Amino acid sequence: MNRRQFIGTTFVGSTLVHEVLQAQPTQLSQQKIFVFSKMFQWIDDYEQLAQTVASIGFDGLDLTVRPGGHVLPERVEQDLPKAVEAFRKYKLEIPLMVTSILEADAQTERILKMAKSLGIKHYRMGWYPYNLKQNNIAEQSVAFGQKLKAIAALNEKYGITGQYQNHSGNYFGAAIWDLHSQLHGIKPTALGSQYDINHATAEAGGSWEAGFHLIAPHIQSIAIKDFYWTKKNDKWGKQGCPLGEGVVNWKKYLEVLKPYDFKVPITMHYEYPLGGAENGAKKLTISKEELVAAMKKDLNLFKQWLVEAKL
Repeated sequence: MNRRQFIGTTFVGSTLVHEVLQAQPTQLSQQKIFVFSKMFQWIDDYEQLAQTVASIGFDGLDLTVRPGGHVLPERVEQDLPKAVEAFRKYKLEIPLMVTSILEADAQTERILKMAKSLGIKHYRMGWYPYNLKQNNIAEQSVAFGQKLKAIAALNEKYGITGQYQNHSGNYFGAAIWDLHSQLHGIKPTALGSQYDINHATAEAGGSWEAGFHLIAPHIQSIAIKDFYWTKKNDKWGKQGCPLGEGVVNWKKYLEVLKPYDFKVPITMHYEYPLGGAENGAKKLTISKEELVAAMKKDLNLFKQWLVEAKL
């Protein structure tokens, strides 16, 4: 019995898993789920992008508005309205964006002002790296917290919610505790957390649940993806994989989520080999049909998990 079969039999049943993978997402759950647009950087046309997202079964897009993204920051006034219009044409939403925002500067204000005018209410920030050549980690954390407060003030001005992701590695927020301490005094509706169970599991292992409860009052969006540990060239690292084939304890995670009754956007990410799409490639090395099938498979499975968990 492999890992996916084990999870299938203990969580939703092996027969049901087969049905899940064949069903359309709309048959499984009414929960709205969006997709990180990094997967579609090979599509330049917004209408084609909307058509592709609709064909997979997502409710809309978590749009990249950053250097190299679907909307470049310097062209936000020209291109963001075009993207939103194209998606509305297909009755799809763009409720959140992925940005590289780290400062409350003029460019950030332009992005927020335009996003709010188009009904986009959420965005993810970039990440602050710790300088490990210095031993003043606590002081660096406080300095990052001051930047968060300035950005939160700008968010309040425009009525938009920023989110900082707990990205694993030597980043502020990876450990959850530092992010939580610096969010003190900031309204969650101004700036909160994009909680990522994948990165939380990588950083905290079996103790991720304590960090989740700590940051829960600040959670404003949720990212979904899986991984396992692999060793290459004598070094251990993360390897993305389809949902249910990795080390994330999805059954436990959904049980922990349920009492909070979160009403926040859910964004699905794909970080396993999919013809380069997982890395934001401009050209695929697999067919579009193969990519769409793989993405549908994970989406359908996750929607069924939500149904089984009564979420």
